[in-house]
Amino acid sequence: LILNDVKVFNPWYSQNGDALDVESCKNVLIANCFFDAGDDAICLKSGKDEDGRRRGEPCENVIVRNNTVLHGHGGFVIGSEMSGGVKNVYVSECSFIGTDVGLRFKSARGRGGVVENIYINNINMIDTLIADLYYAAKSAPGEPVPSVSEETPAFRNIYISDVFCRGAGRAAYLNGLPEMPIENISIKNMVVTGAKEGIVVNQ
Repeated sequence: LILNDVKVFNPWYSQNGDALDVESCKNVLIANCFFDAGDDAICLKSGKDEDGRRRGEPCENVIVRNNTVLHGHGGFVIGSEMSGGVKNVYVSECSFIGTDVGLRFKSARGRGGVVENIYINNINMIDTLIADLYYAAKSAPGEPVPSVSEETPAFRNIYISDVFCRGAGRAAYLNGLPEMPIENISIKNMVVTGAKEGIVVNQ
């Protein structure tokens, strides 16, 4: 799948108005595109809950390069429907100008799936980095911890570098599950100005 020099305009008020959802695709290039969305802009998915796990087709081998996002809830997003897994993703040279969240990884108990080997560098954005495994979840932090099963999502091996962020509410928010903590996240040379909070980590 190759998208080059594609422009997508969705109204800022459109709920679930994603600009681009790449679902269970292999060998993908998204380059030189412009997105303006009411919801997520560039989003990788691979099915939801039991149906996604049964199908078992990950979104993998993805390059996202030199794209601009004006509005959107997330500039580059993985999930929350990622039950088939997302892996081997490289994101670089992107600008997220008016998004609520610049980089967002989201899932919840019941999804299952593994998100791994994500490489992100050279990003300019207005708002924050979020990895949240309680997204749209019925459970909440502090409740009894369930055992690990095929319904437990996993996020690991995420490498982020050379990110410049201006005006964030908080620099970063990492909210993992106690039974499956977010594993092996590297954040290097991330410069955040004007944030009200620093990096918040819950594991």
